[in-house]
Amino acid sequence: MIVFNKIEIKDKQWIEPILKEADLRGCHYNFTNLFAWAGVYDYRIAELEGHLVVKGELSDGTCYYFYPVAGVKSQRTLAVLEEMKKDAAKQGHELLLYGLSMQNVDELKKLFPTGFEFQEMRNSFDYVYLLEKLVSLSGKKLQAKRNHINRFQANNDWSFELINSENLGECWEMNKEWCKLHGCEEDQQLDDENCAVRRCFKYYTELGLEGGLLRVDGRVIAFTMGERLNSDTYDVHVEKAFAENQGAYQMINREFAAYIQEKYPDIVYVNREEDMGMSGLRQAKLSYRPIRLEEKYLAKYVGV
Repeated sequence: MIVFNKIEIKDKQWIEPILKEADLRGCHYNFTNLFAWAGVYDYRIAELEGHLVVKGELSDGTCYYFYPVAGVKSQRTLAVLEEMKKDAAKQGHELLLYGLSMQNVDELKKLFPTGFEFQEMRNSFDYVYLLEKLVSLSGKKLQAKRNHINRFQANNDWSFELINSENLGECWEMNKEWCKLHGCEEDQQLDDENCAVRRCFKYYTELGLEGGLLRVDGRVIAFTMGERLNSDTYDVHVEKAFAENQGAYQMINREFAAYIQEKYPDIVYVNREEDMGMSGLRQAKLSYRPIRLEEKYLAKYVGV
């Protein structure tokens, strides 16, 4: 029997060591993302046989699980999956596994040769970039980004600074203004995101987040937040800017990438997370020329 509990900030103490040792690439295997989005997806967690087991629920009532995670390669994954099958049956819903990597898919096929059907989750693919390219923006394909930055620098009295306890509140006020401009209350996806962002602000220090902001004439016009994801990748959770300030998005992106590069010389990649199926966001993420998309799959148990 799996005993699931709502995720709390104190769970960071036992979850993060598992995730760090597992060294996974999907942004959903990150404590901040689990904690911040728990109110939206009703994430619940359990520890079973040394594995982290996560269960969520969509707004339409669909229940699902993430693939179980152990700190090291485990011989008990099959036993954990069997318990997940029992939990789904007891609760009267299908066994659905979300966010599987190709490695997860391959392992599941070996453990259950004919037990699962698989489906690509394109809207959940993560966009992964070379950190060096986000800093240098070198090459013809990124010329437009450099042009935006040049215009921003030429037309504004600007500054970049790291987020701390003294300026965090200013970023939150900017976020609230951004939400009003974009109609977050009328857009379910933006409203859900704002719920997650609010938790990042409220628990900024406890989550160990880092961030940067841009000022123009002393006013905060852009901010971003992130943290290390794994041994070679940094995860950017949030990035907001006022579109009226041409080049603000490109500028906050580059300045924070430069900060990451300086602080973490061993970081090679930046994961800028998924596009949630939003066409504008997809276009923006693709325009930065990701080195790869971190693929994710859905697995549905159909029995044997």
